[in-house]
Amino acid sequence: MVQGTTSDAGKSTMIAGLCRILKRRGISVAPFKPQNMALNSAVTSDNGEIGRAQAFQALAAGIESHTDMNPVLLKPNSDTGAQVIIQGHAIDSMTAKDYHQYKKIAQKAVLESYYRLKKKYDVIIVEGAGSPAEINLRENDIANMGFAEAVNCPVWIVADIDRGGVFAHLCGTLDLLSKTEQQRVTGFFINRFRGDFNLLKPGIDWLNKRTDKKTVGTIPYLHGLHLEAEDALSQKNSQATDTQNSLNIIVPLLPHISNHTDFDPLLLHPQVNLRFVSHHETIPAADLIILPGSKSVASDLRWLRTQKWPTAINKHLRYGGKVLGICGGFQMLGTEIIDTHGLESQISHSDGFRLLDFSTTLKQKKQLRNVSGFLTIDNAAITGYEIHAGISTGPAMKKPAVQLNNTADGAISNDNQVMGTYLHGLFETDTACRAILTWAGLNKADTIFYQDQRETHIDRLADAMEQNIDMNYLFETLRIKKT
Repeated sequence: MVQGTTSDAGKSTMIAGLCRILKRRGISVAPFKPQNMALNSAVTSDNGEIGRAQAFQALAAGIESHTDMNPVLLKPNSDTGAQVIIQGHAIDSMTAKDYHQYKKIAQKAVLESYYRLKKKYDVIIVEGAGSPAEINLRENDIANMGFAEAVNCPVWIVADIDRGGVFAHLCGTLDLLSKTEQQRVTGFFINRFRGDFNLLKPGIDWLNKRTDKKTVGTIPYLHGLHLEAEDALSQKNSQATDTQNSLNIIVPLLPHISNHTDFDPLLLHPQVNLRFVSHHETIPAADLIILPGSKSVASDLRWLRTQKWPTAINKHLRYGGKVLGICGGFQMLGTEIIDTHGLESQISHSDGFRLLDFSTTLKQKKQLRNVSGFLTIDNAAITGYEIHAGISTGPAMKKPAVQLNNTADGAISNDNQVMGTYLHGLFETDTACRAILTWAGLNKADTIFYQDQRETHIDRLADAMEQNIDMNYLFETLRIKKT
């Protein structure tokens, strides 16, 4: 099990790298995260929902993702509450207090999923959540040491040296664990190191002596490494390298933005300037505005109105710009959103932007499926996945954006300026990405072969880890022969 001193210390990254290292040696390996809190999710091969990071780690392991890889997923819909997803399917929305009481029940699902995976794979690499030293969350813990103790697995702790204070992070985390938990920790990772290792070595020697733990490896800072984020969106914007022929895209950084990994291919595209526009920022001119997915569409609609986005969108359309809505962003383009069951918020009715003539009603059963088909704008092949509670109906749906195998999806306006779809991952298909960028006004859009790039980045990570960790100790910890 890999635990971290903090969120975003590198747990997800380390596990993706370890999965690829073992896969390359012919060892069957699966990722596992007992409890995840994230708004980035993916649809699995068994038509359930898990954290996007575990789906990415499964890709690194060379296997199909499955709901057992992340049996508890919490999708926040407020500062104090979240939708609770057990083994791939939403069961209810709970306050933090209610979920704390529910954890004993959730633990049964966690252990059930873990032992099913253990029967199928030689190695399970487990990811912790946040930090094991969060004292207020120790009772009934199923995410960190509570799980490790329940299944009796060794723990390595990773810290991000780029944040500073790496030795305080590691020593402080260890000191706040119980004696049995301290004994369970058998190694440390130091992540994102820049500089001369000889200058760091005295500190590592001191750390090993003080804690009587082994520093398994120091992973260098890999400039330009692109891996799908588990949840937090680093507000990095992309700058086109082809400045003679580029497209300007802006995306409002919604308070409840979900599945922002939709934009990863655009961040890598040499002809795209992509900018996330956050709270109270001036909304710049652009060729394309994309309204992203949202876990609380009604609340995010209110936020967009306070930020003057309706005015900016209408002006943008008057000047010939294009607008694309994805999932929750698609719902915003319609006339209204009805949530009588309070599935996303206490706002039962919201007016949409009325750019497309359809209405959306939120239903208690989510639509969860992987799909393929083609875009109606130029018959470009597309694959993606759907995760939504909304059912959209109305005249606009008679002119769909996507034609799937047995049905249609989304809508496109008669003037060809506004398009919406429920499909996530639509830019990952090269043909669809190129077609949408061309529709938005890019002349001779390049093909970036995103899926090939993703594989290259995973291999680059695995190569760096192999060169900088004690591989003998890794295989000794896993109790398997080095191959």
